[in-house]
Amino acid sequence: MDYRKAGVDIEAGYRSVELIKDCVASTKRDEVIGGLGGFAGAFSMAKYKSMEDPVLVSGTDGCGTKVKLAFIMDKHDTIGIDAVAMCVNDIVCGGAEPLFFLDYIACGKNYPEKIASIVKGVAEGCRQSGCSLVGGETAEHPGLMPEDEYDLAGFAVGIVDRKKIIDGSRLAAGDVLIGLASTGVHSNGFSLVRKIFDMTPESLNEYYDELGGKLGDVMLTPTRIYVKALQNAMAAGVDIKAVSHITGGGFYENVPRMLKEGVRAVIKKDSYDMPPIFDLMKKRGNLEEKMMYNTFNMGIGMVVAVPAEDADKAMSSFAAAGDKAYIIGSVEAGEKGVELC
Repeated sequence: MDYRKAGVDIEAGYRSVELIKDCVASTKRDEVIGGLGGFAGAFSMAKYKSMEDPVLVSGTDGCGTKVKLAFIMDKHDTIGIDAVAMCVNDIVCGGAEPLFFLDYIACGKNYPEKIASIVKGVAEGCRQSGCSLVGGETAEHPGLMPEDEYDLAGFAVGIVDRKKIIDGSRLAAGDVLIGLASTGVHSNGFSLVRKIFDMTPESLNEYYDELGGKLGDVMLTPTRIYVKALQNAMAAGVDIKAVSHITGGGFYENVPRMLKEGVRAVIKKDSYDMPPIFDLMKKRGNLEEKMMYNTFNMGIGMVVAVPAEDADKAMSSFAAAGDKAYIIGSVEAGEKGVELC
């Protein structure tokens, strides 16, 4: 008896590391100390001594049951982007610059090429958000997970000067709400999605005219990363007062998280173009509209609050970063909460 016969292939682990070295190296920032293979990732903070009061901001998340679609379609090169997006989009809500990222892959069996494909996506997400992939872990769990399945999670750390933290405390009636377009379902609500559609290779490879593509390809479209959009706006001098990442819980749960007491968000549902996948899900699943807005992002991945006088500059900044933005509502005085009209 040995470890390999018990289900853990150490040699496959070595092979995985070799296959991902170039991907990891492509994300390296100047502050990274050392390379892949150490027991921990090291990151120099010397560059940030000029900040008056530097604050580290962290976030951790995963891709949820979206990974099930990756299994069925045997497509693993984009799910890593989702893992990074879910973390960095959260920390940038506070105004932080993402610095580095670590991933964790738990699998039933280590297939080095599959692991490398997953990490390739993680590295792409890191490049999109400007952070370094400084480490990670691939753990084989024989007997605990099916051999062809895995779970993926990540952890991101960013930094912001305390005086520049975005926390919603300066929100006021009259502020404008700008919505940044999502790329589709992103990485939330897939437990419901999997009840609406049959999760088989045949159903996921079915072409839908209204979607302009195959269902599986549309569903696996990676979560949009909004780091550069927000950084672009801040660099342009836009006064960003509050930000909400629209994830699980949709508008009803996430928008109030950006608000202070005494103000409410009023959002117009017809103010932006909603991707057709949401209408298809609503009809196929016979879902109530409130359920849709309480589960999915409905085409808006990030809500940003700015003063009315900064709205045009913000819209231009987001467009320059490659993001489609819409003015979707406003902040009003009243009981904390969100109204969709």
